[in-house]
Amino acid sequence: MSDSTVILLANPAAGRGRALKSAEAAAAKLRTFGASVELVVPESAEDADIAARQAVARVPSAIVACGGDGTMNVVLQAVAMSAVPFAILPCGTGNDNARGLGMPVDPVIWATAVAASISQPRVRRIDLARAQTGGPGRWFLGVLSTGFDSCVNERANRMEWPRGRAKYLVGIAAELRSFKPVAYSVSVDGIDHSDEGMLVCVGNGSSYGGGMRVCPTAHIQDGLLDVTWVGPLKTSTFLRVFPSVFRGTHVENPAVRVLRGREIRIQAAGQVAYADGERLGDVPVDISVVPDALHVLDLAD
Repeated sequence: MSDSTVILLANPAAGRGRALKSAEAAAAKLRTFGASVELVVPESAEDADIAARQAVARVPSAIVACGGDGTMNVVLQAVAMSAVPFAILPCGTGNDNARGLGMPVDPVIWATAVAASISQPRVRRIDLARAQTGGPGRWFLGVLSTGFDSCVNERANRMEWPRGRAKYLVGIAAELRSFKPVAYSVSVDGIDHSDEGMLVCVGNGSSYGGGMRVCPTAHIQDGLLDVTWVGPLKTSTFLRVFPSVFRGTHVENPAVRVLRGREIRIQAAGQVAYADGERLGDVPVDISVVPDALHVLDLAD
């Protein structure tokens, strides 16, 4: 039996409390449109996982992740392959996945768009990717990374200062002093490729890290995954090429190649995989695309 409630799951720590404030403002605005709204505020990631699964079991009008990519990824594990419409109220540092789905940042504008989408209703189905590193598989919406950027994530996660995006810039500078190209073996739909690389990323979506379009041609409704493979680069060359990732033009560099497929396997000694900014585990990692795995509220004008 379905439930007409819109369930907002808010991370109280995201954005130093900004996520909860935005969720409260969005809930208040939704109620002015006559919507039934429930705001859930879990105290931990484990509580959030339980709450998300319980919410999906009720088959609500929509379930909303209020926070950053971490909150989004927790809710995604519960809502994937269900008929429950999903939305993001972006309150994190990067908000790449929310931006890719056209989710407004302002909670009042967002709530107005959600109310219109539910009343129509307007829902579209998009692809998800599923990654497995030895344990249970995990869904992701945007980009899976290995190599240099995952090493930066590992370093940044150990740092207490600075906070936010600055932490990753410091991590990049520190990692560049010690990082060596990685020997990769990558299978794309059964075809093997072996070479060294600075990083190998797999994109269902196109961007991560607050607007870095690492997989610029990836599309969440094409049934394919894009693999961006950055070959060995001198530090000076890497620093010169790096800014172009925000435009997506780094793929024009001869050291960068793009592969596309439905089933990807990445092998590389001593490497860790991250997806949607969350640590998955040690490589090797197997990634597959699942078409139409997620129902998303269409908030386009």
